[in-house]
Amino acid sequence: MSNQTKSNEIAQRQKKWEEGLKQAKSPAERKFITVSGEPVKELYTPLDTESVDYNRDIGFPGEYPYTRGVRANMYRGRLWTMRQFSGMGTPRQTNQRYHFLLNRGQTGLSVAFDLPTLMGWDSDQPLSVGEVGICGVAVDSLQDMEIIFDGISLDKISTSMTINAPASILLAMYIAVGEKQRVPSEKLTGTLQNDILKEYIAQKEWIFPPEPHMRLITDLIAFCTQHVPKWNTISISGYHIREAGSTAVQELAFTLADGFAYVEAAIKAGLDVDDFAPRLSHFFNSHLDFFEEIAKYRAARRIWARHMREKYKAKKPESWLLRFHTQTAGCSLTAQQPENNIIRTAFEALAGVLGGTQSLHTNSMDETYALPSEKAVHIALRTQQLIAHETGVANTIDPLAGSYFVESLTNKMEQEAEKYFDEIERRGGVLKCIEEGYFQREIAEAAYRYQKQIENKERIVVGINEFVLEDEKVEIPILKIDPEVEKEQVNNLKKVREKRDNDKVKRSLENLKKVAEGTENTMPALIDCVRCYTTEGEICDVLREVFGEYVEPPLI
Repeated sequence: MSNQTKSNEIAQRQKKWEEGLKQAKSPAERKFITVSGEPVKELYTPLDTESVDYNRDIGFPGEYPYTRGVRANMYRGRLWTMRQFSGMGTPRQTNQRYHFLLNRGQTGLSVAFDLPTLMGWDSDQPLSVGEVGICGVAVDSLQDMEIIFDGISLDKISTSMTINAPASILLAMYIAVGEKQRVPSEKLTGTLQNDILKEYIAQKEWIFPPEPHMRLITDLIAFCTQHVPKWNTISISGYHIREAGSTAVQELAFTLADGFAYVEAAIKAGLDVDDFAPRLSHFFNSHLDFFEEIAKYRAARRIWARHMREKYKAKKPESWLLRFHTQTAGCSLTAQQPENNIIRTAFEALAGVLGGTQSLHTNSMDETYALPSEKAVHIALRTQQLIAHETGVANTIDPLAGSYFVESLTNKMEQEAEKYFDEIERRGGVLKCIEEGYFQREIAEAAYRYQKQIENKERIVVGINEFVLEDEKVEIPILKIDPEVEKEQVNNLKKVREKRDNDKVKRSLENLKKVAEGTENTMPALIDCVRCYTTEGEICDVLREVFGEYVEPPLI
C-alpha cells in the first residue's frame, strides 16, 4: 500500500471518527489550549506528521540536527547536573548553605546575588539600603568570593553565576579565587549568565548602554576562549523572558535571536565562530504545559544547529550544539496552598528531563514568600533525585520521539519561531527591536492575555481561581534575613577598604579607565582590579564614567 493510499485511508477513518465524536456528550464547554494559549486538537495522527522526515528532522541523539539530544548516550552515560539556585545574606551564610547542599548530593553550585550586587552597587551605597543579602548573597570584593567558596575546591565543582550587568567583574573575582586556591583558570568549569540583552527585554537589571556592554561581553568571550577554555561564557537566557509573561514560542524565538546577536557581535569583533561557539550555553524555563515545554526544547536544538551550520558557517559539530540549563517556572508557583508547588515543580522538572536538559534547578515550594528554607530546598533537590533514580525516564533517550502530538508541536514551534526571526530582521535586528520596545510589547500583550484567561476562568489555577481554601493559614517555615546582615556586610566592607593597598587600588582603577576608553580587552584590567580588593561598586563607577548609564526609552 502506498503512503498516499495509507494517508487517504487514515483521513477517511478520522473523518468517520470525528462524526461519532460529535454525538458524544461534552462534560463541559472549555477551551483546550496550551499555557501559551495555542489551540490543541482533540487527536493527532500520522496526518499531522506527514511532512516529518526522520533523518532530516529527528535523527539520532548526538547527531545533527540534535532534535533528540546533544549527546549520543544522554542520561545513560551521565545524568544532568543537579543545581539549586542559592545564596543569601552574608558570604559566610551562603558558604554554609553550599556545604549543606553538597553534602546532600547536589552536583553543581548556582549562585544567587543580591540586588545591589546585580546592579553594581556596594553594600554601603545609599541605594543598597534595605536590600543587602535579601534576594541573594552580597558580594562587594574578592574577600566575599573567597568566603563563599571557602572549603570548596574550584577544580572539583562546576559553578553557575546568575549575574549579568557586572558579570565580567564577578568572573574576574572567581578567577582570582582560583588563583588563591592554586587552581589555574584553564581548569575552572562553570557558566556565567552574562546575558545583557534579555535584561533590556525582560528583567531590567542593567548598568551600561547596549553597545558598550556588548563590547564587555565580546571581550569576555575572547579572554575565556584563550585563558578559561572550559567556561561557558554566556548562558543565553529565556527564563526571565518567560517569567515576564511571554509565551513558549516567544521565549524560544527571543532567546535564540539574542544568541544569534551575540554570535554576530563576536564574529564582528574578529573571533572565529568555531573558537567561541562551543562555550555558549542556554537557559530555559520549564512551565506547566508538559508537552509544549518538551517540544520547545527539541525545536530549540534543531533551530540552533541549523542556523549555526548554515547561516554562521560553523564547521565544528560542537558549535552546532545547543546545551542548556533548565529552571522550573517561578511564575507558576502560588502563595496559596504552597505545598502544591512541590507537585508543580515535579511536573516541570520531568518536562525538562524528557526535553533533554544538561542541567536542572528545581524551585522550592516557599519561593513566593522568600528565599527557600533548608527544608524546602531539600525537598526540591530530592525531587530531581527521585526523577533520576526512581521513575525510569533516564533509561532511554528521547522516549517521546515519534509521538504524533510531540513531533507536530515541535514543528509548529519551529515554524512560529522562524516567523519571529523574520520580523526581528525586518525591524533592524535585536538591538533595534530593544530600542523600539518591540520585545517588551509582545511580552506585555501575552502576559495580559494569560491574566485575563485566569480572571475569566478560561484557565484554572488550583488554589487561585478554583479549589480555593477559605481562611487558609500557611504553616511552612519561611527564611528571614536578619537586618543585622546588612550591618555586618557594611562593616566588613569598611575593614576591607582599611586593610587593602589603596594606592594600588587607585592605580588599577586608572588603568581600567584607560583600557575602557581604548580598544584593549577589558578582562585583564578587571582581574588586576579585583586582585587588590577593589570593590565592585568602585569598578562599576569607573565604567559608568566611561560608558554612561542606560535609560530605557518610554514605550508608546
